[in-house]
Amino acid sequence: MAKISSLNVRVVEGRALPAKDVSGSSDPYCIVKVDDEVVARTATVWRSLSPFWGEEYTVHLPLDFHHLAFYVLDEDTVGHDDIIGKISLSREAIAADPRGIDSWINLSRVDPDAEVQGEIYLAVQMLEDVRGRSLRCHVLKARDLAPRDISGTSDPFARVFWGRQSLETSTIKKTRFPHWDEVLELREMPGAPCPLRVELWDWDMVGKNDFLGMVEFPPKVLQQNPPNGWFRLLPFPGAEEDSGGNLGALRLKVRLMEDRVLPSRCYQPLRELLMESVLGPAEEDVSSPLAVLEELTLGDCRQDLATKLVKLFLGQGLAGPLLDYLTRRELARTTDPNTLFRSNSLASKSMEQFMKLVGMPYLHEVLKPAINRVFEEKKYIELDPSKMDLGRTKRISFKGTPSEEHVRETSLGLLTGYLGPIVDVIVGSAGRCPAAMRLAFKQLHLRVEERFPQAQHKDVKYLAISGFLFLRFFAPAVLTPKLFDLRDQHADPQTSRSLLLLAKAVQSIGNLGQQLGQGKELWMAPLHPFLLQSISRVRDFLDQLVDVDGEEEAGGPARALVPPSVTVREGYLLKRKEDPAGLATRFAFKKRYFWLSGETLSYSKSPEWQVVTQDGSGTLHTTYLQCKNVNDLNQWLSALRKASAPNPDKLATCHPGAFRSARWTCCLQAERSAAGCSHTHSAVTLGDWSDPLDPDAETQMVYRQLLLGRDQLRIKFLEDFNMDTSPEADTGKDFSAPEGACPDALVGQRAAAARLLDVLEDLDHAHEEFQQQEQRKMVWAPLGP
Repeated sequence: MAKISSLNVRVVEGRALPAKDVSGSSDPYCIVKVDDEVVARTATVWRSLSPFWGEEYTVHLPLDFHHLAFYVLDEDTVGHDDIIGKISLSREAIAADPRGIDSWINLSRVDPDAEVQGEIYLAVQMLEDVRGRSLRCHVLKARDLAPRDISGTSDPFARVFWGRQSLETSTIKKTRFPHWDEVLELREMPGAPCPLRVELWDWDMVGKNDFLGMVEFPPKVLQQNPPNGWFRLLPFPGAEEDSGGNLGALRLKVRLMEDRVLPSRCYQPLRELLMESVLGPAEEDVSSPLAVLEELTLGDCRQDLATKLVKLFLGQGLAGPLLDYLTRRELARTTDPNTLFRSNSLASKSMEQFMKLVGMPYLHEVLKPAINRVFEEKKYIELDPSKMDLGRTKRISFKGTPSEEHVRETSLGLLTGYLGPIVDVIVGSAGRCPAAMRLAFKQLHLRVEERFPQAQHKDVKYLAISGFLFLRFFAPAVLTPKLFDLRDQHADPQTSRSLLLLAKAVQSIGNLGQQLGQGKELWMAPLHPFLLQSISRVRDFLDQLVDVDGEEEAGGPARALVPPSVTVREGYLLKRKEDPAGLATRFAFKKRYFWLSGETLSYSKSPEWQVVTQDGSGTLHTTYLQCKNVNDLNQWLSALRKASAPNPDKLATCHPGAFRSARWTCCLQAERSAAGCSHTHSAVTLGDWSDPLDPDAETQMVYRQLLLGRDQLRIKFLEDFNMDTSPEADTGKDFSAPEGACPDALVGQRAAAARLLDVLEDLDHAHEEFQQQEQRKMVWAPLGP
């Protein structure tokens, strides 16, 4: 049984941030840290004091993480970026509410001297002789300390306090990974038992020493279980100072999910029930697992559930039947075709997540060239008279102030110049659309046509598909390319406005022109002729899209690991081999194109060149790789951790420095073969749409959701044969049989409900059994901070 822990983090937006630039604005971005390790960086929003990021991360974590921190900084072209403020959330605060945190939180001031990180290794003994009791504190080493000096290192020493006594270790110069191996012994003084406190400081020749962190152990721990091992450094006790909103605030959504995943065999009965659900009648289904889940889930949980269900059914090759089942249920309760799939139902969310999981390479192939062109050209485009900046256009053209009509005509030409290639590539991409998506759209087309066969509803079958493909896939990607990995950065305000106008146009085309001229944005009218000309082409494209034969081949057997032959990540990195002779210059790094698969990391001079995995001698070398920014670094690290997950030979420690002049620059050890001074961070990975499937973890999440409706299901179907028609049975969720259902159907529904309840009870027992086994095996460990 495995334990899993993950954080869903959404950095939504900021407000009332202070101006850090001479222009009276800021260029803010946000860094996300887990226990002092940077795991994500948002894009920079240029020239804004109320930035919108909307960036979401799933961070898979070690079970013993302590806190999550958000730092807001102002990006500067010259010099260091300015720190605006921070928000720190403890693990306990995040886990206090199962729904997580969703609120505005004020930024607090950042005191650089109070920012501590790293760990210290201690071994403490309590001794007693004829002279009384004494404490022996063996200070061995520390790692990953904060850099306090301009050189990027520190000069650390340790100070040990016990009662009124204190002793210090020697100072180790220019390192963040000191090795002391010193024993300090203190005698107990008369009075009440005292705690042990160990502080780390950076020694400075001029001015006061800088604080690096501390650990403290109460007398009870010293007596019963003396510390022995690595301990995380903490700041001095004291509440974080809230700036009262003077530094602005962030709107954050954070949810912690922790669970135990049982062996795969335990989930097989529930998986079988789920698979059987999609193959049966959907319209009158009220007792299958999927019907229960649809009634129970709301809001963000519905999106999470949709993602898990789609992944689970993809792994079984049944994503198409799942989407068809949900579509049939949606159609059965829809009377007005104009409202079909317009809500965030489980059917809508499942199709949306399915497109992201299956169709992201297709989306990139179709949209990326056009999006890159918009970013690179940075043209001024505006059709709304209330937003036109005629003075800005004058500065660009140097031909005097143009008229509003001139700006409109110029913008219309630019807009159609961008929109034309986008429409051309979309309507010509039917053959490049993944087969699984085409088959899902074909089935959707047939179901909608069966439900609304009337002549006046002839466009509904087209609108159902275009509503997903254009309104929920293409248009959002055009509007916010960063959120779909089409760009590394958010657009500046001018480019963002151009993307908004393009997204509105794509949305209008997806609506097949049905709402043209009916809204408040009448200033879009000059674009209507172009949009109307595109609609017939879009209909032809949709006909081609659903003209596909064959059965769905969407994934095959579920897999928990990265297949060896699959490329996990590729792209340019800067590379150099280790040079013991001296420091590396900027010219020592060579630009190479890398491929990472489940078994190799290879490179060449360009994507077209022959791949090199090692030199001719087969000798292993230490190689240094440099990424273009912290986001690229985190994505490569996350991909490497996922690809190496099954590798039993991963190192637990490493040297972050280089071996030069007969010693390691990080910890100053003289032996080249010395054990690494810093622990490797293999437990933190970022979730991604291309992650391998994990059917057991996905089924566990479905099981947790089903538990929420177990009591209602039992009352409706099992406690009283006639309970489904009794007014006393109202529990807030409607699991009653459809009106007019025959007795045989009711008997079948009760049998299905009983089977589901039995499966849930078996999983309850399996969790209890494995938990008891864990408790029997558990060894009581020393208490650390």
